[in-house]
Amino acid sequence: MNTRSFIAFILMAVTPMIGSARATGGVTAEQIDAIFADLKSDASPGAAVLVLKDGEAIFERGYGITDLKTRQRIDGHTNFRLASLSKQFTAMSIMLLVHDGKLHYEDHLSDIFPEFPAYGKAITIRQLLNHTSGLLDYEDLMEAQPNRWSEAAQIQDSEVLALLEQQSKTKFAPGTHWEYSNSGYVVLGMVVAKVSGSTFSRFLHDRIFAPLKMDQSLAFEKGKNEVSNRAYGHTKAGKTWQQTDQSPTSATLGDGGIYTSLEDMAKWDAALREHTLLSAAEMQPALSPVQVPDHSVRGPDNEAEAYGFGWYLKPYKGHARMWHYGETMGFRTNIQRFAKDQLTVIILANRAQVNPGERALKVADLYLK
Repeated sequence: MNTRSFIAFILMAVTPMIGSARATGGVTAEQIDAIFADLKSDASPGAAVLVLKDGEAIFERGYGITDLKTRQRIDGHTNFRLASLSKQFTAMSIMLLVHDGKLHYEDHLSDIFPEFPAYGKAITIRQLLNHTSGLLDYEDLMEAQPNRWSEAAQIQDSEVLALLEQQSKTKFAPGTHWEYSNSGYVVLGMVVAKVSGSTFSRFLHDRIFAPLKMDQSLAFEKGKNEVSNRAYGHTKAGKTWQQTDQSPTSATLGDGGIYTSLEDMAKWDAALREHTLLSAAEMQPALSPVQVPDHSVRGPDNEAEAYGFGWYLKPYKGHARMWHYGETMGFRTNIQRFAKDQLTVIILANRAQVNPGERALKVADLYLK
């Protein structure tokens, strides 16, 4: 071994590898890294960033630490709470049951849960998927019982369903308006369990995570399973970071309870690209923007949007796009998929004070000309 090779070997042995990066398509790793420069830290929470181009991981890097106690560095194996990015997996679960012939998009909520109040007869599975059901927000309903739930006694999916069963109406007539609904996706998780005869967590594992070898992914249920390589959520108070990982609503599953890593999200992206779980035709309903009479679909920025099943679909600068964001106690997540451009950007952050969507689009701008 010559001197130069020996030095390179030593550097590889002592330098912690936090990811991989290489130049492609005229874009350098340094250009991408510069977008996240302020997240570099050995003492603060941060983010994990993955860029996929033409089916290959061209940039994967961790910034910051998983938690304030261990100060373990974030990397491609770190598991983050996805928050609302979980909805695309919930939607896929429903679509797999439709594929199996056990469920139909036009089935009604009361067909699945006969004990549900009369207003459930007007709500279809399709409306739950595309946020046009009009279900009341369970977090608003929780406010009527302020001392019932806490971080130590979190609301469960079955309790969300019970709250909705105590109501007699929806916010609006189902199918007439669009309004983002966490209630709808909690209910969809319970629909999966009821129709499959399994638990939602088990169905996710057996039908999505295991077939795709997403070995680090799970729907977290405290006391029932554990998250390995776990990142904890944080919020900044003044100049210091505080761990803010759980809230009274952190135990619900279908709307936001999945944990996963960049490594597993790369497998998920590949499955979507290669139609591993469903054919292109079967995926089409998820990628078809919902139409409502009042043209009311408004996205996170209160701009006109498009939404399918677990995906926002508004194009970006003329490029077809499917995307979603996640936001919960101490976590911010974002995925931007430009299927025709063969480009995906995924950012998983364990800090509240960051806008991953804005940064993901800055990365996309480097490639989308």
